[in-house]
Amino acid sequence: ALAVKFAERQRSPHCLLVKEHQVREGTDTAHPARRTLFVLNVPPYCGPDSLSRLFSRCGHVQSVDICDKPGPGEKKDKSTSKFFDHKTLKGFQVAYVVFRKPAAIQAAKALSQQGPLLISTESHPVKTGISKWIASYEASIVDPKELKAEVDAYMQDYDKKMAEEEAKAAKEEGVPDEEGWVKVTRKGRKPGLPRTEAANLRLLEKEKQKRARKELLNFYAWQHRETKREHIAQLRKKFEEDKQRIALMRAQRKFRPY
Repeated sequence: ALAVKFAERQRSPHCLLVKEHQVREGTDTAHPARRTLFVLNVPPYCGPDSLSRLFSRCGHVQSVDICDKPGPGEKKDKSTSKFFDHKTLKGFQVAYVVFRKPAAIQAAKALSQQGPLLISTESHPVKTGISKWIASYEASIVDPKELKAEVDAYMQDYDKKMAEEEAKAAKEEGVPDEEGWVKVTRKGRKPGLPRTEAANLRLLEKEKQKRARKELLNFYAWQHRETKREHIAQLRKKFEEDKQRIALMRAQRKFRPY
């Protein structure tokens, strides 16, 4: 348990629970073993920069990843989007602090023997209250130039990826694989527009009803014969009822065929 305080004026400290992050090799690519410190009970006002400054006295901090719950992480090839990948975490969280050297893990554990550490200092104050809301509002205002630049970069990467996939498909077309199979693709027709979620639900409901009607219907030959007999019997019964109704109408002189 590592005691921390938000500021010097705070009386009662807050405890961060720290331990070495231990996982099987290859299961967690973003948080390597022997260099990652697992931190629990992280307060909402404590961000990645605060944790990085807090544990920088133990060694060089390579990265800090804050999550709402524990789980395996994956290495991020590219930086997250400033406009589209923003997620606000609420409540107490967990954090993974990755150091450059394994010796920093033991130094971080030894911090529990010291006095409460300060998260917000005069040189690096942590914004709370009105100042935090103002900063959050200012950050939410989208710069059109930055947004356009990010969208253009994304579309360029997408076009490049699609061109590479088309070139790869054209190169592999007509070439048999190891088992001798040749992949055949359909060309000359443009793909239709994607269905909406409501249309997909309606289509699934229709398919479900259709399967329910056909389920085990005339599965055996004798069932098929019985169905035919019943259908013929119903036709004969209806024919006799029609004959009786016509005879009754003739008797009442109400039958007018023309």
